[in-house]
Amino acid sequence: MKLFRFDPAPVPVNGARRMRAIATGVLIVMALTFAISRSFAHVHPAIGYVQAFAEAAMVGGLADWFAVTALFRHPLGLPIPHTAIIPRNKDRIGDTLAAFLRDNFLTSAVVARRMRRVDVASAAGRFLSQPAAGDGRLRQGASRLAANLLEALDEERLGGMVKGAIAQRLRALNIGPLVGQALEAAMRDGRHAPVLDGIVRWAGRTLEANDHLIREMVHARAGKVLRWTGLDENVANAIISGLQKLLDDMAEDPGHPLRAKAEEGLQKLAFDLQFDPDMQARVAKIRDEIVENPAMQRWIGGLWEQGRAGLLRAARDPSGAMAGRFGEALRQLGGTLQDDGQLRAVLNRFARRTAVGATAAYGDNIVKLVSETVRGWDAITVTSRLENAVGRDLQYIRINGTLVGGLVGLALHAVDTLL
Repeated sequence: MKLFRFDPAPVPVNGARRMRAIATGVLIVMALTFAISRSFAHVHPAIGYVQAFAEAAMVGGLADWFAVTALFRHPLGLPIPHTAIIPRNKDRIGDTLAAFLRDNFLTSAVVARRMRRVDVASAAGRFLSQPAAGDGRLRQGASRLAANLLEALDEERLGGMVKGAIAQRLRALNIGPLVGQALEAAMRDGRHAPVLDGIVRWAGRTLEANDHLIREMVHARAGKVLRWTGLDENVANAIISGLQKLLDDMAEDPGHPLRAKAEEGLQKLAFDLQFDPDMQARVAKIRDEIVENPAMQRWIGGLWEQGRAGLLRAARDPSGAMAGRFGEALRQLGGTLQDDGQLRAVLNRFARRTAVGATAAYGDNIVKLVSETVRGWDAITVTSRLENAVGRDLQYIRINGTLVGGLVGLALHAVDTLL
């Protein structure tokens, strides 16, 4: 799939055509002057100087016309060797240009050296802290470009890529040690105690709300004698009372033995989460099941939709994006970038490494793009546009050649006359 289509940009041709007509006109004038002066050479000796000037100018103009024309096409359509140089060597020119770019611009050393002179962080800081002082047209143009790019990209494919990347990052996260470290830190600071208290209170409320289940279980398991004497109800009451007292004691006594056992179990869990491969594997399996859950996938999709919508809103209304709390946060970030030299150095180093890395990763592709693009151009079109692009200077060469040739002929005629 072609992402870009690059065609040679059209260039103004009126100036080049006008100069070509002038150069040709000068040559024709010299030819007419030569013919007229040759016819009237017997009238006066001074006409010989005019004839010599016109003759040499005509020769010089023709020579330069041939040289200039030979660059772009066969003179008069004749297949003269070593003419039409640019059309014949179009592919080689593209390869040479690509090699020139690679050797002189797209090398890591050159990019790193150039990037050392660019203070990206300060420029970003100035723009963020004073966005109104920037070039409005540049900002609006960049905003329109960003919005157009976001809208032009395949939403489903791009969204799938983004959601896939988020899911992949979640799957790559080794969550076991993180949970273990968090649990260990919470127990070290005593932040787990309210959780245990909440669990104990929840257990007490659950027991109170479901005591009939215990009574039914005791009644079902009791013998006929216990049911006939009603002792099964006493046993059930004793069990419920004992459990309730146990829970009350655990809630009131932070040093209760069962709470100590629970804390011991939590400490072991924190250790296993950090260092036991089997426990980490079980946690990873749970993590993968959560990521694959349709509800989780919908949540990730919602993140992408919200992010894309926010980017589009900011791109379509850059002034609005810089307003409110978000804009204030960006302005504060801009001020920090301008004031904090260490942060600027870190960001500039990151920008430099990013540019160098992009050059190393994609430099060959850029070179290949240049070479293949030039190869794909039509030779006649490229030749015509290149000739028009530099045509004014080329026609000045023809005019100068005509005048210089005339002056040389005039000087040689003068020397010949004196001798």
